[in-house]
Amino acid sequence: MKKQSDIQFKSPAEIKAFQEGEMRKTIQYLAEHSAFYRRMFADNRIDISKIRTIEDLQCLPVTTKADLQLHNEEFICVDKSQIIDYVTTSGTMGNPVTFALTNNDLDRLAYNEYLSFTTAGLTRDDIMQEMVTIDRRFMAGLAYFLGCREVGMGVSRVGNGIPELQWDTINRIKPTCCICVPSFLIKLIDFAEKNGIDYRASSLRKCVCIGEALRTPEGSYTTLGQKIMARWPELKLHTTYASTEMQASFTDCEHYCGGHVQPELIIVEFLDENNRPVAEGEPGEVTITSLGVEGMPLLRFKTGDVCYHYNEPCRCGRQTTRLSSIIGRKGQMIKYKGTTLYPPALFDILDDIQDIDNYIVEVYTNDLGTDDIKVRIGTHRADEAFAKKIKDVFRSKVRVAPSISFESPEYIHKLQYPEMSRKPVKFMDLR
Repeated sequence: MKKQSDIQFKSPAEIKAFQEGEMRKTIQYLAEHSAFYRRMFADNRIDISKIRTIEDLQCLPVTTKADLQLHNEEFICVDKSQIIDYVTTSGTMGNPVTFALTNNDLDRLAYNEYLSFTTAGLTRDDIMQEMVTIDRRFMAGLAYFLGCREVGMGVSRVGNGIPELQWDTINRIKPTCCICVPSFLIKLIDFAEKNGIDYRASSLRKCVCIGEALRTPEGSYTTLGQKIMARWPELKLHTTYASTEMQASFTDCEHYCGGHVQPELIIVEFLDENNRPVAEGEPGEVTITSLGVEGMPLLRFKTGDVCYHYNEPCRCGRQTTRLSSIIGRKGQMIKYKGTTLYPPALFDILDDIQDIDNYIVEVYTNDLGTDDIKVRIGTHRADEAFAKKIKDVFRSKVRVAPSISFESPEYIHKLQYPEMSRKPVKFMDLR
């Protein structure tokens, strides 16, 4: 693909015209190479020559996760001899889906992370410590490594967990930045304090965080973000949002006002329940059309993630749309005693309650056929007064209180980290 990293600084009209040219190439490619989209165009009598603008995308059906699960191989656009890497989605919303990447797709993946890292202010003078897995069919771990190569910075692939090994590597290699799930930073700090490590004087100065919200959709720190910053204020925390299906990521810049869309790699729509675009300031489901993907491009794919979007230019000079942190996943919406909730709101409450070591939020269907919530809490303080305090906090924040059960922190930790998990599990949907 031809790299045009300066496109993000062009005018909105120039960005739109560029994207529409790339969009038309993508649709033509799908018509020629994708069994799934060829059938979709035929079944809906779509004349692809009439899809010229981003607004014209609304004439096309959306693609869903169910489509990917039911017709997985029909999305592959290349001969198997061209496939270099096989990865799968995490499977948090159902059975994992296999994605196939060509050599060109891997180059594109590297370029995406180059754009992501440079948006966060990283340069070839940095050294990255990768604190996430690069195996287990995980696209992101490989993408981060390839992105570091593209930037030209050094990288140490430590993997997830094992605070002792992380600190040994920090002392040996002197990385300036890391990439990890942000709650792991709390474990790093705890280990450092217990073992006399002056973590605030370490070489780490920046962290790119994945998988958990650091900021609310309004832009302030979540409870987790506040806790990290209170203990390690020198560490700059950047958020990146991505998924295997998108093969792209949205990372915030030094102004921390939303993840920047990379317009040469992806078109993003924000849709309501009827698949119509929402206005700026309204919550919408992130819906993507990938640009420049060879193996498995997607057209109007609904990610299930709901967020806000912002169109005004950023102070960094980029003219692209920005995404807020994720409000929640559409499939994980909970209707509890007349109140609509998403798991991130529950996590933020639990993270702010002292003496809770860890937790799992379970949602299930009760005898009345409605949603019910049980929070399994890992704590060394298991008494009725503590349970009442937790419920009172929930009522003050979201008007309703879930049922509570106390477990050992060690048992909850095992539930959070099943053997093949690539990310900590805090939410179990048993409906």
